[in-house]
Amino acid sequence: MTPILRILIVDDEAPARDRLARLLAQCENVELIGQCESPSELLARCRELQPNLLLLDVEMPQTDGLSLAREVGELHAPPAIVFVTAFEQYAVEAFDVRAADYLVKPVRLERLEAALNRVRDRLQRQPGVEEQPVLIARLAERITRIPLDEIRALIAEDKYVSVHYVGGVALVEESLVQLEQRFGEHFLRIHRNALVARSHLRSLFRDPNGSERVEIDDIEVRPEVSRRNLPVVRRALKGQAG
Repeated sequence: MTPILRILIVDDEAPARDRLARLLAQCENVELIGQCESPSELLARCRELQPNLLLLDVEMPQTDGLSLAREVGELHAPPAIVFVTAFEQYAVEAFDVRAADYLVKPVRLERLEAALNRVRDRLQRQPGVEEQPVLIARLAERITRIPLDEIRALIAEDKYVSVHYVGGVALVEESLVQLEQRFGEHFLRIHRNALVARSHLRSLFRDPNGSERVEIDDIEVRPEVSRRNLPVVRRALKGQAG
């Protein structure tokens, strides 16, 4: 049975609240139970209305949506949170507070529906089953969530790191060092500018120019292996063979 989403919109700007309300009217299995313009009222409205989803702005007077999300998380039965904001730079922090999704204004109907479906999946997940880790990245003009087990390589390029995953390439602004610190158990350092998925290394080969490179499952890019990291890659491949 599809769960009904009881939604509370939290935004200090009336036009933004009205636009979300109009979009929600086009979505199935949702009930807009209220709107909240003042952050100071939010906890009381949550206790009163018992929403299971907040559409929460990030930048508001007096406080910010990230701080509010942490306070909401302390409630007895906290609702899921989808951030809705004009500012993209908060995406990583948003998912650090376990937001279900992050929508950038102006919100499009298809992106809102995708976010609602993600919340439904979370609500239907069995207790004790944790959501798999994801990386927050930019794909064209939108922010997207890439499950860690779909990522095959992370390669530093200029100001960004390109994320090569099953189905495409996206960009993140975190450095390779930061990504290695967060997800080091999933990735192997093969070069100062490249991390690859440990469990998806396929082979090591030498290209026509004499550089050592690796083949990786599911993607065509063949990252170079530095001389320093070559023994680590060989050990990883031998470990898989064993």
